[in-house]
Amino acid sequence: MPLVSLENTITLAMSVQDRHVSAEWYQAKLGFELIHHIDEAGWSEMKTKTDGVTLGLGEQAEPAPGNTVPVFGVSDIATARQALESSGVRFDGATETIEGMVSTATFYDPDGNALMLAQDLSQAASAAE
Repeated sequence: MPLVSLENTITLAMSVQDRHVSAEWYQAKLGFELIHHIDEAGWSEMKTKTDGVTLGLGEQAEPAPGNTVPVFGVSDIATARQALESSGVRFDGATETIEGMVSTATFYDPDGNALMLAQDLSQAASAAE
């Protein structure tokens, strides 16, 4: 039995220089929706495309990039990557693939926070067997 009973939600918190700019970026690039800006707390939250998962943006004068790496599932990593790259999003190297398992690609938001796309290849591998 776990020590804590968790709910079916998670917030991925990141440090950013300007929550409003970051919120606009996440909305435009990944389709997230703003839940709220809490200016007095220096905090903003965004609804991601995954039920129960939100992205929290904590405003810091000197953010600590790379403090978490959220991984977002996509059905076609090549198409998703091309769309982001064509809009100026910076990626870290080539897409990496572990055959029959997963393809991943790391990219960065405007504050240098690392994020990752992942395409699950295990379903295709199972269907081929």
